[in-house]
Amino acid sequence: MNKRKFLSSAALLGASAAAAPAFGGQPVHRQACAASPVVLTISGAIRRHNRGALDPAFDQLLARHQVKFSEAYGLDFPLIAGMPAVTIKPTTEYDARPHSLSGPLLINVLEHVGAPTAGSTQIVMHAVDGYAVATTLDKVRAYQFIVATHMDGKPLPLGGVGPLWATYDADTIPELSGKPLKDRFELSPWGLYHLRVSEA
Repeated sequence: MNKRKFLSSAALLGASAAAAPAFGGQPVHRQACAASPVVLTISGAIRRHNRGALDPAFDQLLARHQVKFSEAYGLDFPLIAGMPAVTIKPTTEYDARPHSLSGPLLINVLEHVGAPTAGSTQIVMHAVDGYAVATTLDKVRAYQFIVATHMDGKPLPLGGVGPLWATYDADTIPELSGKPLKDRFELSPWGLYHLRVSEA
């Protein structure tokens, strides 16, 4: 896909590569690590953590995408799929057909890890192919982003557009619905595996 470009913006890469800051002076809460393989790692300005610093030897994909953190929260598929799900039916850019996509609201996933609630909070989303995009919590709310785990009733496969896809129903968003399909989903990374949260 031509929209899947590796980022060269120093500002964006700098935001994703910075070490995790303290969050508002709040105490750090460490939870037990995920029971099954982690499919989404969230780092940055979050209050909850269940893992330590990035290990370049074992966190190969994160390291290749220049992600760094001293602590993070890893979510496994059962945890994400077990959150209350929302279903949307956007026309996708890949086959120009409507599909049923379901999964929890991204705002609820961020709330689970104790992300800031200010609308100016910056969210950088990384996909497994190196695609990365930045947005704000205001936009996440306005677009009603979901972390899709299922399409047309089936789990999203690794090697397809899954297992996670951060997306929204562009057909119902006035500022997007009039655009060509290929331009509606620039903020919608499939193969989502890392989120970086930064206070503005």
